[in-house]
Amino acid sequence: MKRTLSGILFIFLIYTQICSQIINKEPLSPRITGYNIEATLDPSEKTVTGNMEAFWVNTSTGSVPDVQLHMYMNAFRSDKSTFSRESRHTHWMGNSYDGYIDITSCTDRQGNELLSRLQYISPDDGNPDDSTVLRIDLPEPAMPGDTVFLKIKFVTGLPSEIIRTGYSGDFFFVAQWFPKFGVYEPAGMRYRKESGWNCHQFHANSEFYSNHSVYDVRITVPFNYVVGSGGMLIEEPESGTDENTKTLYYRAEDIVDFAWTAWPGYKAFNDQWNHVSITLLIPEERTAQVERQFKAVKNALEFFTENVGPFPWPHLTFADPPLKGAGAGGMEYTTLFTSGSSDIIPEWFHLPESVTVHEFGHAYFMGIMATNEFEEPWMDEGMNSFFEARIMDKYWGENSGYINHPHLKLADKTISRLTYVRSGYRQVASNDLFSWNYPQRTYGMMSYNKAATWLYTLMGIVGEETTNDIFREYYRLWGFRHPSSGDFINVVNEVVARDHGNKFGNNMNWFFDQTLYGTGVCDYKVAEISNRKYEDSDSLYSSTVGLQRTGEVMLPLEISVRFSDGDEITEAWDGKGRYMELTYTGYRKVERVIIDPEYRIRMDVNFVNNSMTVKPDTVPLRSFTNKLLVLIQLFISIFTL
Repeated sequence: MKRTLSGILFIFLIYTQICSQIINKEPLSPRITGYNIEATLDPSEKTVTGNMEAFWVNTSTGSVPDVQLHMYMNAFRSDKSTFSRESRHTHWMGNSYDGYIDITSCTDRQGNELLSRLQYISPDDGNPDDSTVLRIDLPEPAMPGDTVFLKIKFVTGLPSEIIRTGYSGDFFFVAQWFPKFGVYEPAGMRYRKESGWNCHQFHANSEFYSNHSVYDVRITVPFNYVVGSGGMLIEEPESGTDENTKTLYYRAEDIVDFAWTAWPGYKAFNDQWNHVSITLLIPEERTAQVERQFKAVKNALEFFTENVGPFPWPHLTFADPPLKGAGAGGMEYTTLFTSGSSDIIPEWFHLPESVTVHEFGHAYFMGIMATNEFEEPWMDEGMNSFFEARIMDKYWGENSGYINHPHLKLADKTISRLTYVRSGYRQVASNDLFSWNYPQRTYGMMSYNKAATWLYTLMGIVGEETTNDIFREYYRLWGFRHPSSGDFINVVNEVVARDHGNKFGNNMNWFFDQTLYGTGVCDYKVAEISNRKYEDSDSLYSSTVGLQRTGEVMLPLEISVRFSDGDEITEAWDGKGRYMELTYTGYRKVERVIIDPEYRIRMDVNFVNNSMTVKPDTVPLRSFTNKLLVLIQLFISIFTL
């Protein structure tokens, strides 16, 4: 694309307009995309009308003939969209197909009308009835370093079944609501052999993948509505086109998506954590939970800052939607997220806290790292579930992070592990499928629970401090850069070698080959304890402990052996053999054996067979307890639907 003096001046003026207010002194990310949007909510028509100026910079070394944009709201246009077809197994949509997004005008910086150059494409499945990806053929290819500017007028109709986005009565959660650039990946980025657009359709299982962007958004709503967004409020509300409306101006920098919510029933509360100004929007009926919610988000801020890296934004908003807007709960948009609660939640049930901790954590793995959740969902959901469980352990009790009742205690990490070990699909590899290709009901277990479980196992092997070092280095090297699983593994190898030398081999690839890329299960058991008295002695024994690896996964572990005199020793086993025997000779007998006494190998699918004692044991009791936990898990899953 030719560059002229007037063109350069135009770029400067538009960029200056988009960046008229600056939150951070230095950009946190490459400024590849930016959006300036004026949006008006019509509560009666359930629509958002928008005027948008947006730019995309070609940072590749080749020419690009088109741009591709996400048109996510068209997923709700009919029952033939890819999202709707896939949702028959994952979401309830009823007969509500009233969401849409229409572009009414599209021009480039020269004023050329581009409507005739718009074409909907289906790069993932070829579905001719899906219109969630839009391609715009440019009048001239964008050359390396060129900036493409678009001026778009659009109308978005919000769906009445709230699935991440939509409305219910006068409640609105507005997400995936504007035409948004895909990510143009140059050759060599992540797994790409050739440059091209990464712009997947809207799928039921996956969430989103975008460049870090700058957003200047002006939102006009009825005057009595309370609004929260992913941006910082730059100007106090101004009167809109009439005295019954108001316009709010928000700016957000270096975030991957911009969403907002509006509802006259919200009560707003404010708090501060170090440099972060926190806003909570919550129904009046739940104001008794305000302190619980602030405590949860502050604990998460503290833990992530200490063990991953600093929270880079000075603002954070989160909302607890009302019951009628529950479909918007438990979602994340970097500096805006939603929790999940109800009007009555006992203090011993830490559901609101766990949802808040989890959704905040996405600010790191979905937000700062900006991994591709379409293609490698575990890098966001799995890592985040791992940190959620660690945070709940630390601040609400290692064995009571989820439920802390006098008669029942349950850890967050226990629920996650049980979901994995009880699944009939647990032998699917975590990294060989795109999110929409997982077998039915398998996506969540694989992306969240299996990944969190093997990350706990990794921590059990290399240690907690080394694990924290891994994530600190991961943050330092890959913040705002779209890492892949290979990039994370390289960080693990470097940090483990630095902290432990060759203790675990030349690298940790053997671990990831089995857990991330492999389909095997981990199961070790104590097969027998034998104490035989020597024939010519009344008190000398030959004791044998038989250990067995019944699964395919081979991991190093410890064995605790207790003797009849009360002495206890710890043995090491590399876990590679199918069988291992420990033999002892002396004036004492082996009384009890425990494989992995500290529960470091949480991928082991059967903890019950990890121990044996020569005395009457409590296996039936432990088996009953295990089944009880499964029933509790089922109850919780039903309760939180």
